[in-house]
Amino acid sequence: MNMNQTVPSIDPALLAGNRQRLADHTATHFLWQVQAGVGTITLNRPERKNPLTFDSYAELRDLFGRLKYAEDVTVVVVQGAGGNFCSGGDVHEIIGPLIALKAPELLMFTRMTGDLVKAMRACPQPIVAAVDGVCAGAGAIVAMASDLRLGTARSKTAFLFNRVGLAGCDMGACAILPRIIGQGRASELLYTGRSMGGEEAERWGFFNRLVAPDALAEAAQALAADLAAGPTFANGITKTMLHQEWAMTIEQAIEAEAQAQAICMLTEDFSRAYHAFVAKQRPRFEGN
Repeated sequence: MNMNQTVPSIDPALLAGNRQRLADHTATHFLWQVQAGVGTITLNRPERKNPLTFDSYAELRDLFGRLKYAEDVTVVVVQGAGGNFCSGGDVHEIIGPLIALKAPELLMFTRMTGDLVKAMRACPQPIVAAVDGVCAGAGAIVAMASDLRLGTARSKTAFLFNRVGLAGCDMGACAILPRIIGQGRASELLYTGRSMGGEEAERWGFFNRLVAPDALAEAAQALAADLAAGPTFANGITKTMLHQEWAMTIEQAIEAEAQAQAICMLTEDFSRAYHAFVAKQRPRFEGN
């Protein structure tokens, strides 16, 4: 590819409908910050170990839905304030009210929570969960639905749905968790609802690695920054294929990857990487 070749401009009308800037977005029910391509979500109710409410579920779902159109966010970090990740659905603001609802409203709720996981898996940005302290119920699901997970030795992750009389099949847990830690281990956690300690979670493959609690936020940001400096368009393709290939045969997956990789070979980043290699330099990826 000729490096002096002029890249055709994109129709502004097309950009207007498919590109958004989220750096100036203000979240209502959690903290949101964008810096150098990394968007950070901080669940910020530390006095209650950062539980989710009807409002925060919906706002998280909508934000992750918008991320597929974001031009200024290439990686997302999810963390909790005050030494805990997330204690799950708020007992008083969610669990209590659910007791009084009828089937149509209950299905509205369970579909909303499932839509959060769908939006997390559908957004092209890799999601890094920084898990410390309590990570329970829906909090464990949010960590599970992320692409990479950093934890601490003191963290306690629990899919505790059966402890409140519910099935472990919540928000995709029966589909996703076995793919991370294996069927037998996932079955144990979902049947018993017990807590999984940090060292056990790393040993089982739930956490990519453990870091000290006071270094967790920095480590998550460093990992996110490393991903943001990479070929972000190609990373988005990788995330898409990791998700879509669950439902493919090996033959279908190989063909799908052939098509996806051919698309990546058309990017400027692929050309940049080649010319940098020839010049014995480190490539500077721009995500196009």
